[in-house]
Amino acid sequence: MSQQGYVTAPPFSQSQPRMGGFSAGFGPPNSSLHYGHYGDPNSSHAAAPQPGLSKSTVPLGSSAPLGPLPPGTHQVSQNNFQSGPSAAGQQPHRFQSPLPPNNTGPSYPPGSHQSQPASPNTVSTSCTTQLANQLNSMQINSYGPGAIQSSHTSSGHPQQLPLMQHQMTLQPGPQIPPPANNFSGLCAQSSLSSIARQDGIPGSGLPNPNLQQLPGQTPGPGYHPQQANYGPQMAGSQLSYPGAFPGGPAQLSGPPQKKLDPDSIPSPIQVIENDKASRGGQMYATNTRGQVPPLVTTDCLIQDQGHASPRYIRCTTYCFPSSSDMAKQARIPLAAVIQPFAIVPSNETPLYVVNHGETGPIRCNRCKAYMCPFMQFIEGGRRYQCGFCNCINEVPPFFFQHLDHIGRRVDHYERPELSLGSYEYVATLDYCRNNKPPNPPAYIFMIDVSYRNINSGLVKLICDELKTLLDKLPREEQEESSAIRVGFVTYNKVLHFFNVKSNLAQPQMMVVSDVGEVFVPLLDGFLVNFQESRSVVNNLLDQIPEMFADTNESETIFAPVIQAGMEALKAAECAGKLFIFHSSLPTAEAPGKLRNRDDKKLLSTDKEKTLFQPQVNSYESLARDCVANGCCVNLFLFPNQYVDIASLGLVTMYTGGTLYKYNNFQLNSDSPQFLTDLRRDIEKKTGFDAIMRVRTSTGFRATDFFGAIYMNNTTDVEMAAVDCDKAVTVEFKHDDKLNEDSGALIQCAVLYTSVSGQRRLRIHNIGLNCSTQLADVYKTCETDALINFFAKSAFKAILSQPLKVVREILVSQTAHMLACYRKNCASPSAVSQLILPDAMKVLPVYMNCLLKSTVLTGRPEIPTDERAYHRQLVMSMGVADTQLFFYPQLLPIHNLDLKSDAVPAAVRCSEERLSEGGAFILANGLSMFLWLGVSTPPELIQGLFNVPSFAHISAEATLLPDLANPYSKKIKSIVEHIQSQKPYTMKLMIVKQREQPEMLFRQFLVEDKSIHGGASYVDFLCCVHKEICQLLN
Repeated sequence: MSQQGYVTAPPFSQSQPRMGGFSAGFGPPNSSLHYGHYGDPNSSHAAAPQPGLSKSTVPLGSSAPLGPLPPGTHQVSQNNFQSGPSAAGQQPHRFQSPLPPNNTGPSYPPGSHQSQPASPNTVSTSCTTQLANQLNSMQINSYGPGAIQSSHTSSGHPQQLPLMQHQMTLQPGPQIPPPANNFSGLCAQSSLSSIARQDGIPGSGLPNPNLQQLPGQTPGPGYHPQQANYGPQMAGSQLSYPGAFPGGPAQLSGPPQKKLDPDSIPSPIQVIENDKASRGGQMYATNTRGQVPPLVTTDCLIQDQGHASPRYIRCTTYCFPSSSDMAKQARIPLAAVIQPFAIVPSNETPLYVVNHGETGPIRCNRCKAYMCPFMQFIEGGRRYQCGFCNCINEVPPFFFQHLDHIGRRVDHYERPELSLGSYEYVATLDYCRNNKPPNPPAYIFMIDVSYRNINSGLVKLICDELKTLLDKLPREEQEESSAIRVGFVTYNKVLHFFNVKSNLAQPQMMVVSDVGEVFVPLLDGFLVNFQESRSVVNNLLDQIPEMFADTNESETIFAPVIQAGMEALKAAECAGKLFIFHSSLPTAEAPGKLRNRDDKKLLSTDKEKTLFQPQVNSYESLARDCVANGCCVNLFLFPNQYVDIASLGLVTMYTGGTLYKYNNFQLNSDSPQFLTDLRRDIEKKTGFDAIMRVRTSTGFRATDFFGAIYMNNTTDVEMAAVDCDKAVTVEFKHDDKLNEDSGALIQCAVLYTSVSGQRRLRIHNIGLNCSTQLADVYKTCETDALINFFAKSAFKAILSQPLKVVREILVSQTAHMLACYRKNCASPSAVSQLILPDAMKVLPVYMNCLLKSTVLTGRPEIPTDERAYHRQLVMSMGVADTQLFFYPQLLPIHNLDLKSDAVPAAVRCSEERLSEGGAFILANGLSMFLWLGVSTPPELIQGLFNVPSFAHISAEATLLPDLANPYSKKIKSIVEHIQSQKPYTMKLMIVKQREQPEMLFRQFLVEDKSIHGGASYVDFLCCVHKEICQLLN
């Protein structure tokens, strides 16, 4: 028999260390509560199990070991439930007998195999009865007789205005025989993910009641449209498990059993499509404080009218709770995801540059905030009151202007800093290093010329590409050529510097063999203007592959390479980027030497966190020096085995650089991906030698920062460089009460050097509302930004805490946020109903995707480097990138409208949505798959691959052939469209149904059970509901 019981943690009504529990009875929260955080470092991380309860010891998402059931477990099915509808409102009992230590029940239902019971008949009958009663006891908002019986549980709930919310009735799906499966009194059985196929219902699910129904559109199955405004709660979209209808248990007592219908639980695709339908293609003006922008997946035109565009700043909620007690009660993290250099489409206005000459930007004397739309002019325009600290400042004479009849300056719309949310200032010498104007930045290309890279053809590929790429170095729009200078270094166990001065006939090589104390052997001629030294540089790039053609040196160094690049930039007194092309673990005798420490025995132990920490301390101090000198490190890795990314990638992470990885690089199949990444990286819009400061109005402040950043103190975010794809997630905490009238104001200022060597300040301002009503906070939440925050805070926490603890906190946090809404904002109803706030109804599915991510799933089959790589990438992602990364896009392409330019609507990420006669593209921002069913129409196969049938398709191909037919052109345009928005080039993988590579593809179907042991969406939703019920009780 399977020992799959869901073993509960201690009841949430009692405060637990590291989880920030609520005090008994869900009343005022504990004063030491940490929300959105991973607990107090001083407290121990596991609460002792209470007598009579057992705490699970297996991390979320890992499978429980199979074996005989511990004594007293399987009896739960007979003893722990009453039969019949009278059990409707009652919660299943927890285990009364402590489980033996070897019973490691998972913390949420995992995806491990079920072993067959010895006597199927007896078990399946008791199991079915038990399921019926259990689901009956969980009935989620049924309005049948069961609900009336259990309504006494909701007495005492505060009667508040009902918010837009989801009261869900899970519609029973098609009948299939019950699984022979024992489960121990919680959630749902582990085999719930084998829900019967529902072909032909792509992505149908809950409509967003917040949005108006479009004319001629039918509501989703089984849902009445709900009112968008406050008003009486409609008995609309309800959700109940089978068994909540009258006579449920009797119908369920025989062998056929109703399954939970996945179409009746909230669908991310439905939410995305509804937002596109209501806000796509329209203009979104940022003229109102605290308004919720369109979703990150919706294409619209953004017009800056006083608050920063959501392309630059998105928040977890656009209405902050007015007090810290409210914030602790709701546990919704208060955070902003700031992408200061985000790309703005060509049809939107680029940032204006304000130049006040030698006077420099106008700032508040007290808090140093920059002039912005939140400053209030008084006394006829002679003074202004700072919106952040309320200090009264004199207006400088050159800036004076009269006020109109409503107290606004008459030049309000002529000055970007008074009327726009985002703009730039030209900085004065006071903002420059050593009060000297900066030099334009430099790019140094550093190529590993060890045996493997020469042999694979990689070195020649890089050198050939650089010859054309150096013409495309970034420049200011008005300039004819780039001001960026370039330099070249090659290395294996020693370093080779090249003099490419324009007056030389041939490039000159200088070797530095003392890698312990690296120095730069030449200054003049190392960093050059490519246009002036073109012939010498091209000569060098032709010679490098030949120069090292006969090498047999396989050992490499790494830290001295970065050191050399940084010293060169320091000597040239400029900021810049190092482009390092590296392929192996640096084992040569030198600083930063690494050993292979990849140890699978550390998984699921307290020492697992060491795998994400650097192996030696020297990389941390090297990173600090690089940031201090404005040296950003971009790393292109070509590993064919373990290279210790946690150590090698550290400098890249701290300096705002980008890490690229090409496993088992093959010249013919992987070159397009690598070259596209390299081209895009070199051309990226970047700010160099940057420092960011986030200021807030009184009552709250920025406390935590997550991203590809370095912090020397608690306020200054230092980045050797920051590009258009990098985002910093900032968490805020209250230090006083917030005022509903003045709201919560945030100003992000980034001081940086432009590509032309000009020192500038980029300012982004946003105003949020404040409220004493929790309902207002929930109503303006943005799930995509919440997941970005949770991912980054969890990925930071795994450096210091066991994975199991981090996963438990994520589940606890989800349950707390939803339980608080349920208790304080939803209209009173039976505790057994699952009620989700409208703005958060897909939070459980995204949270489950995060819990199942490779970083948080410690399994021996997942390479350690892959986990470290994903962790590093996510830490600097913006909201759009984390949204796609955790919930991939699945597009059906077998019934395309070839005449339309539109990309087909996505379907839910589940095997249910695939069909044998279909073809689908799946993309998550790093990987892209083309999945082909065994019965894919021959004309589609012919159109795409120019072969007659499914059997003829080669799964080795990584590019679709260039064919001149409408199918091929359409699919290529779809692939290009998906790719165009993303920072990393996705290599295409062809997956044929029922062939080996399909296993890899299935890991991305995130609503299903994971092969690595993560729960399905249905199971996780049941699990969260269970935790909520415990909190409410």
